[in-house]
Amino acid sequence: MKKIIYGILFLFCVSWMMQAGKPMVVATYNLRYANEGDSAKGNGWGQRYPYIAQLIQFHGFDIFGTQEGLYHQLEDLKKAMPAYDYIGIGRDDGKLEGEHSAIFYRTDKFEVLEHGDFWLSTITDRPNKGWDAVLPRICTWGKFRDKETGFTFLFFNLHMDHVGVQARAESAKLILSKIRALPEQLPVILTGDFNVSQKSDAYKLLDSSGILRDSYEIADFRYAPNGTFNGFHTDRKTGSRIDHLFLTNDFEVLKYGILTDTYRSEIQGSEVEEKNGNFPKEVSMQKYRARTPSDHFPVMIVVEPKN
Repeated sequence: MKKIIYGILFLFCVSWMMQAGKPMVVATYNLRYANEGDSAKGNGWGQRYPYIAQLIQFHGFDIFGTQEGLYHQLEDLKKAMPAYDYIGIGRDDGKLEGEHSAIFYRTDKFEVLEHGDFWLSTITDRPNKGWDAVLPRICTWGKFRDKETGFTFLFFNLHMDHVGVQARAESAKLILSKIRALPEQLPVILTGDFNVSQKSDAYKLLDSSGILRDSYEIADFRYAPNGTFNGFHTDRKTGSRIDHLFLTNDFEVLKYGILTDTYRSEIQGSEVEEKNGNFPKEVSMQKYRARTPSDHFPVMIVVEPKN
């Protein structure tokens, strides 16, 4: 009899351990849409995306929201990162046209149980502009299950309007209403380019909602040497965070980081600089230009589901 009881307890413990959440790396990244103007200034997509793909894989993103990516950009990333797939549609036609708010995820770690999209507007089921927005804005969502532990959660990703003040506030209210109306109370992650800093009313609507909290505010450890927008400038600094990751109270945030990674592009005609006495003789240096992979820095958090 004791053996049976011990066996049942053992199976219960194993089952509990399997269901317990494991840390996962979550991020948000505005990719910057591909355009000729950026290319003319040396910030073309073809030059940038290999570094974006390497950055994502090096830092070990498990699941992350993207903003501004056009279909061909998302496909480029998918090819460069074979361990990932994505969900999301274009905001202009509900298919492939226009910018996406796509969610990338590791296919070996997660399976998509359900997914969908809605526009940030009073009319949510088809392309249109909401309130005082100057562009149509879309939110992509997915219901994901961790293949190993069974942990199931909802992930929302959006890009709020960059001009419409009312549109941003109403978009925040819309997201909260969507979460409140969920038929089952699952953990929720909300990522995006909100185009508002931590001092704005739209931000406060979310962070003080009693439903979501900014991961920055509740993180055990923070690495934030800059704000999240850089405008392709490596010599500028801001304290404003406009790219955010909000969470329901189902997660512990172990780490929060704004990743200010840069790369170097060659300056044509640059000559090797003269060595000075402080250089080891093996070192030679050439003048290159520091560049950022996007006009936004990615934001990464390490979270652990609460038991």
